[in-house]
Amino acid sequence: MAKPETIFVCQSCGAIAAKWAGKCEACGAWNTMAEEQARPVVPGAMAPPTGKRGKGLVFTELGGAEGPPQARFLSGISEFDRVCGGGLTPASALLVGGDPGVGKSTLLLQAAAGLARRGARVAYVTGEEAEAQVQDRARRLGAADAPVQLAAETDLRKILDGLRAVKPDVVIIDSIQTMWADGVESAPGTVTQVRACAHELVRFAKKAGCAVLLVGHVTKDGQIAGPRVVEHLVDAVIYFEGERGHPFRILRAVKNRFGPTDEIGVFEMKEKGLEENANPSALFLGGRDGQASGAAVFAGVEGTRPLLVEIQALAAPTSYGTPRRAVVGWDSARLAMILAVLETRCGLGFGGRDVYLSVAGGLRITEPAADLAVAAALISALSDVPLPQDCVAFGEVALSGDIRPAGRTELRLKEAAKLGFKSAFAPTGAESGTVRVRGIARIGDLVELLAPG
Repeated sequence: MAKPETIFVCQSCGAIAAKWAGKCEACGAWNTMAEEQARPVVPGAMAPPTGKRGKGLVFTELGGAEGPPQARFLSGISEFDRVCGGGLTPASALLVGGDPGVGKSTLLLQAAAGLARRGARVAYVTGEEAEAQVQDRARRLGAADAPVQLAAETDLRKILDGLRAVKPDVVIIDSIQTMWADGVESAPGTVTQVRACAHELVRFAKKAGCAVLLVGHVTKDGQIAGPRVVEHLVDAVIYFEGERGHPFRILRAVKNRFGPTDEIGVFEMKEKGLEENANPSALFLGGRDGQASGAAVFAGVEGTRPLLVEIQALAAPTSYGTPRRAVVGWDSARLAMILAVLETRCGLGFGGRDVYLSVAGGLRITEPAADLAVAAALISALSDVPLPQDCVAFGEVALSGDIRPAGRTELRLKEAAKLGFKSAFAPTGAESGTVRVRGIARIGDLVELLAPG
């Protein structure tokens, strides 16, 4: 019998090579090439052609038959349901990723209990814990009375057989890295196993009409471990984020076929589990000291929700030849660009100073409209002059020094007025009946307002 052909697969990015190498040529990772079978046999996969013709492919009209829209499954956790696009869609697959210990299992167990209490048939399959451990957590979270079907198993074939018998509306798999298919000759957690198991679970979701939630671990770079093809297979990819030392947790959708992709949900980790927060602006601004220099309030928008958050900056004399640039919660490349614009267009000297920038509360901001708030915090830190306590800022800074307009201006300013802010640094042309707007056309105008000397 011929020896099965083998290949070498990178366990970091999924790249395939014919020979083993110490370094992956695709992603540059070291010691990640593992030997695997070239053509694994996946349980339930299509058999090779035998010459017999089966039933041909059946097409339907694009318009289809008119009928009521599919009802979504609601968990009762409004922050979770909104990020999912208004609830879980039948026949869908969601991938939930996050750092170890951030609270992924806690969130999904609370969501499972809420779904079951509202009439959905929920199956929770754990591959990382024993049933008694999950039951103990459920009692601590006050979810032990929910009619959730619990099982501890990692064999994919047994899991699929059990799910077909139970016929659930919602399935939670914790986690996809612990599942293994007996037809794949590689260890659980490898690229081939993760890809094969995810493919079968997604196919089960589409055929059975249930919603499947897959928990995925993340790498040190913050990306979900395993091949990126898993993220293409599922309908939604959601990250559960949180900084160590902060009780706040952010649920963020980065891909969603059934809802917005820039929506976030805000939670607070407490002794009895996660509690949702309906007013995150007040949460992130709590305990703010308006007399300190280097602090600016950014009026942002995350999905459909306005969000105010404090941005803190510090410019200290450097003790080394090359000044440090440390960033928490923002893009370091974006900070370098803002510093270059301030030095080139405004003549401010940051070359001999270490610059530290942080977004308060553990939130991560990706919106370009935060540029003006970051610039205001840097100017205030350099001049050691506090910003007005009742002022917010937003706007995108161009390389030329011009301030470009930001979308949904009125929504940002209404949220600022609701929390007691009376003025705003905003791009020229922004208007509001609730907040006094100071139009900023160029970055030099902001420097003259904050550091006229």
